Amino acid sequence: MALTRRWAASLLLLLAATLLAGSAAATGKTGNVVVFWGRNKDEGSLREACDTGTYTIAVISFLDVFGRGKYHLDLSGHDVSAVGADIKYCQSKKFLVFLSIGGFGGQYSLPTAQSAADVADYLWNAYMLGTREDVYRPFGNAYVDGIDFFLDGGGRPGPDPYDELARRLWDYNKPYRGRVPVQLTATSRCGDRRVGRALATGLFTRIFVRFFDDPHCAANWQQEWGRWTAEQPGAQIYFGLPASEKTVGYVHPLDLYYDIIPVVQKAANYGGIMVWDRYEDKRTGFSSFVINWA
Repeated sequence: MALTRRWAASLLLLLAATLLAGSAAATGKTGNVVVFWGRNKDEGSLREACDTGTYTIAVISFLDVFGRGKYHLDLSGHDVSAVGADIKYCQSKKFLVFLSIGGFGGQYSLPTAQSAADVADYLWNAYMLGTREDVYRPFGNAYVDGIDFFLDGGGRPGPDPYDELARRLWDYNKPYRGRVPVQLTATSRCGDRRVGRALATGLFTRIFVRFFDDPHCAANWQQEWGRWTAEQPGAQIYFGLPASEKTVGYVHPLDLYYDIIPVVQKAANYGGIMVWDRYEDKRTGFSSFVINWA
């Protein structure tokens, strides 16, 4: 994909800076870049995303309906029957692949603790290692590495027992000694605590914080980053950025390199960078810069 003149000029400047000095951005690197896939049919297949060499974790989004006995997977027109083979392919290349539940709509909720138990049972059998024959598996015998909580909509985000859902999912790990087939991650706006009740369980190993779509967070990112890393010391915290210059909170690669990376990598629980989303990243090439510093 051809870069614009601005991006090409930026790349030359960044290469020069990298060669001339050992920057603070070179410390605390994890090499982890997360991308959300499934939001636009024109983004290409999941296999193509894994072949770019610029991501280490892919999050399939979204299971956008759940909680009242109904389930719906929205992959924006992608051929769902092909995703299972792509998941296996990505995992063979040491990628982690997660399924994100929730999203921006309002068709999901957990009205009771029993609803949480039912959703956990469904997720285990439909997308992970469960073997119930009466549960349809959209990805066939492929299984995701875990579940991402993306609670940006829903009917009643405050009272809903997402903590119970997290505990129920985590319980499936108990028979697997030395293995963790159900990893839990969460994606949250930097100033939103809809997922807070679930995070309080301490069962989430990665948190992808969205420092975009929120003017306050974009303007006060250092304060918010410090709060997240301090409040969640047991989890790896990822700095979430949009790949599109059209999105509030977009950061030019030069600013990312000089301003943000040296700060976030000082945190003991810095995890990496999250990029939203694969479609925009394919258009701009944002992650091709990020992978060198993450």
